[in-house]
Amino acid sequence: MRAADRPVRPAVVLLAVLALGINLRAALSVYPPLLETVRADLGLSAGLAGVVQAGTVLMMGAGSFAAPALARRVDRERAAAIGVAAVALGNLARGLPAAVTLIGGSLVIGLGIGVTGVAITGVVRDHLPERAGVATGLYTVAMMGGATVASLTALPLRDVLGGWWWALAAWALPAVLALVVWWPVTRRLHDTSAVPVTPVALPWRSRFARLALAFQAMSSVQFYAWLTWLAPFYEAQGFSPAAAAVVLSMWNVVQIPAALLVPALAERRRAWGPWAALCVVAGGVGVGGMLAAPVLPGLGPWPWVVATAIGVGAGFPLGLAVVAWRTPDGATSASVSALTLGAAYVVAALAPPAMGVLIDLAGFRAALVVVAVGVVVQGVSVVRLGPRRVTWEGEAASHVTRRS
Repeated sequence: MRAADRPVRPAVVLLAVLALGINLRAALSVYPPLLETVRADLGLSAGLAGVVQAGTVLMMGAGSFAAPALARRVDRERAAAIGVAAVALGNLARGLPAAVTLIGGSLVIGLGIGVTGVAITGVVRDHLPERAGVATGLYTVAMMGGATVASLTALPLRDVLGGWWWALAAWALPAVLALVVWWPVTRRLHDTSAVPVTPVALPWRSRFARLALAFQAMSSVQFYAWLTWLAPFYEAQGFSPAAAAVVLSMWNVVQIPAALLVPALAERRRAWGPWAALCVVAGGVGVGGMLAAPVLPGLGPWPWVVATAIGVGAGFPLGLAVVAWRTPDGATSASVSALTLGAAYVVAALAPPAMGVLIDLAGFRAALVVVAVGVVVQGVSVVRLGPRRVTWEGEAASHVTRRS
């Protein structure tokens, strides 16, 4: 048997997926530590600076909606490659110090992230079906790892390379390296896969899809709100830019064990609802603490940073995993993911600029109300989705889902 005809080992697929995942939050995370520098250099208001991140997330939604149609043309594996190529090009565009290239490059990055994220969901469902929870957790950890390195190195790269624009453009290199790793695997998966890519319409009428959307949307609202404004929030509390960047980096770091452990425990115990509820409680404690006392005597911001990190760190992979567990095949999984991620990104895109406007008008504490509302709505979705075990095929009460 020729090497090209042999089935691809699951471990190889997983490693290639992780290489892609490293690039799916890094470009978003490198921007916030540089935000105040960018504002000063380009003369941007807080609201307009938030629009840069919001535009990226909106395009992530557009890419998510477009991913199923692209996958039908070229297959999910190659769609993921196209998405990461767009991320590389967008990072390169941001290497020019101008508002137009900053915004334009960010939009291209968002489009690529959206396409890749949905395509990977279908790849995991088709090629790693028995370990979807663990694979999703590891994939999320890879995204968070890239985000952590990006936020931690943003200021040093700015200083070493001689400008914030070079710090942004530097993240084109990991995207290109991911393509080098992914492309050979893509070709072999395309050649050996027995699962056709069949068209599945976006399931707007599915109760399960709508509830999964609500959960994922509110998780994304919290994530992108904190990603954009956590560091500036603590700068407003008197932290230096470097110290605020450390806060953001630690927020990213704490998400890693949450993303790895919580989905695995949910998969092992076949119980989604209790672990999803944990995310809601953690998110509520974090935003409540920051509203009441952003910096605790002797403890600093860390209890609230840890709580919010657990909430968003475990929430995102649980939102992906519940779709993988409760859908019958890769095409349906990708379709539901396209709806939930696409709509979630569109909703989440409103959070950074809304908070920016509130910051300009009334200060940071008023802006935190946006996050608090997200936590409440997410809690409602958990109550309605988790305990009732709503599933893709299970709109009827007689259906029993294979995993809760």
